[in-house]
Amino acid sequence: MAFRFLHAADLHLDTPFAGLSATSPAVGAALREASLRAFDDLVRLAIARDVAFVVLAGDVYDGAERGVRAQLAVHRGVTRLAGRGIRTFMVAGNHDPVGEGWAAIREWPELVTIFPAGEVASVAVERDGQHLATVHGTSYERRATTENLALGFRRGEAPGPHIAVLHANVGGQPGHDPYSPCTVDDLVGTDIDYWALGHVHTRQVLHREPWIVYPGNFQGRNPRASEQGAKGALVVEVDDAGHIAEPEFVALDAVRFHHEEVAIDEVADLGALREELSDLGQRRLVAADGRSLLLRVTLVGRGPVHADLRRPGAVAELVGTLRDDAPVDEPFLWWDRIDSATSAARDLDALRDRNDFVADLLDEADRRSSASGTAWVDLPSDLAALLGPAMPDLGADARWVAATELAVDLVAGDEG
Repeated sequence: MAFRFLHAADLHLDTPFAGLSATSPAVGAALREASLRAFDDLVRLAIARDVAFVVLAGDVYDGAERGVRAQLAVHRGVTRLAGRGIRTFMVAGNHDPVGEGWAAIREWPELVTIFPAGEVASVAVERDGQHLATVHGTSYERRATTENLALGFRRGEAPGPHIAVLHANVGGQPGHDPYSPCTVDDLVGTDIDYWALGHVHTRQVLHREPWIVYPGNFQGRNPRASEQGAKGALVVEVDDAGHIAEPEFVALDAVRFHHEEVAIDEVADLGALREELSDLGQRRLVAADGRSLLLRVTLVGRGPVHADLRRPGAVAELVGTLRDDAPVDEPFLWWDRIDSATSAARDLDALRDRNDFVADLLDEADRRSSASGTAWVDLPSDLAALLGPAMPDLGADARWVAATELAVDLVAGDEG
C-alpha cells in the first residue's frame, strides 16, 4: 500500500536567536515567533499531504527545560495530527534529553510515540487495517551521549519498509558535537530502508538505497552558514512495492537568513554602493518567496570607496540608511550588519619591494600569518589594540588579511 511520511528534525522550538546585531521591536517579535510559526506550518503540511506519520528526529525543544510555549505548541500540533489519524514519532536529542530538564506535558494522544532512552523500540504502523511500515527509534538520556546508538538498531522480520529515527553525528560532521557518533557503514549494515536523522542543521543525503538523510533544521537560528537559506522538512513517498522515492524538500521557515559578498571594485562612491546594496536587498527579499529576510553582507575587493568605508562610523551609518528604507511590514527585510573586508586600490606586491617600514610591516604580517595559522589572537598586542574597533566580524583567515590591510592603510595612507 502506497503512503507518504514527513521527516523533520532540530526544531529548537521557541529558540533564542543568537549572533545578531540589535533588532527593531517588530523584528525581535517576529524572530521570537518564527519557530512556532514554522511548526504550525509543518502540521498544516502533514495534513495537506495526508501523510501516514510524522517523524521528528530530535532537538524538538531548544533546551532541557523545554519552555512552556514550546511544549504546549507541540502538544496542540500532534493532537491535531492525531485527530486526522496521523501518527507522530519523536526522539529526544542532545538539546532535550529525556533524563534532564522539566516536562510540562505528561499525557499524549494515543497516536504519539516518544521513543525511550536506553533501548531501541519498534512500532508497527497500520492504516485502514493494512500494515504500512515499522518505525524504530531511541532517545538521549543525557545531553552528552557519546556512545554509538546506531549499533542497537535491527531491522526485524516485519514486512514493508523499516524507518529508523536517530539523532546522531554521522561521519564526524564538522561544526556539530560528536554525539552518538557513527559511520555510514554502521547505518547501511542494519538493513534499514530509511534513516531519518537529526542533529546536523544542513540538509544532506548521505546515502541512497538505503536512504540516510538529514533534513536540516526547519528554521534558521543565527547567521552562521549552516543556518542560512531555505529551511523546512522532507516529504517522503513510498510506493506499493515499498520503494522509497527521493525525499521532497518543502520550505517551512518563517524568517530566512542570507549572507552575501559584494565587490566594491567598480563602485564610485558611497551613494552608488548604497543603491547597489538596496537593489540587492530587494532581489533577495523576492527570492525568499514571501518570507521575511535577515541579510548580512561582507564588502570585498579594492577600489576608491574603500577609503570612505574606513571613515569612523561610515559603515554603521550605511546600515542605518538601508534599514530606514527597507520594508518593515511582513515580509520584512532587516539589514543585520555589513562587514568591510575591502582594500585600497594599491599594489601590495609593489609595496613589498620597497625598502621601508611598509615593506617590513608586510613581511612581518606574511611571516606571522604562515607561522601562527592566522589566528587573531596572534596579532601583535599593540596592532590588535589599534585595529580592534575597526575589525570586521570575519573568520580567522579573513581577520588577519583585513588586519594587514588596515595596518598598511594607517601607515601608508593614500600612497601606493
